[in-house]
Amino acid sequence: MKVIVGLGNPGVKYDHTRHNVGFDVIDLISDQLTIPLDKKKFHGIYGMKNINDEKVILLKPQTYMNLSGESVRPLLDYFDLSVEDLLVIYDDLDLPVGKIRLRQKGSPGGHNGIKSLIAHLGTQNFKRIRIGVDRPPSGMSVPNYVLGKFRPDEQDDIHTAMKRSADASISWIDTPFLEVMNKFNQ
Repeated sequence: MKVIVGLGNPGVKYDHTRHNVGFDVIDLISDQLTIPLDKKKFHGIYGMKNINDEKVILLKPQTYMNLSGESVRPLLDYFDLSVEDLLVIYDDLDLPVGKIRLRQKGSPGGHNGIKSLIAHLGTQNFKRIRIGVDRPPSGMSVPNYVLGKFRPDEQDDIHTAMKRSADASISWIDTPFLEVMNKFNQ
């Protein structure tokens, strides 16, 4: 069984913001694999389907970003899964818009959603796809920046990054993550 989690904030006012790229990628995967996100449990919205003899769960926590672990931990416990079965997709200020980085583990790097996951999972050793959203311009606060929308000149790059992230996630269903990293890391 594989669990793919996209981090973001619930609510229309956060739709398609920098902080919600994880949600947007889950929506892409949901569309590509026809996995409806039609279940509500674990403080989240999720869907599941068998793909190539592998059960795949897509999850969008509804706890708000800073409490993401409160959704992911109960789901893993309920299905008796380990962090080996988990892939997390989220925004990263340290990468330029349009770049993605796949990693098998790592520190939170100041990302509160990842801090919450590490606290609830008891480890930082879980697979992740970081999607670059770049740093805020001088004088703009980080919260205002990440809760804002992408500029028109960034749209092509961010859509490409989200599509590559979805493709990498789908590839992981039946390919070892190290191979997926080698293919998708730029």
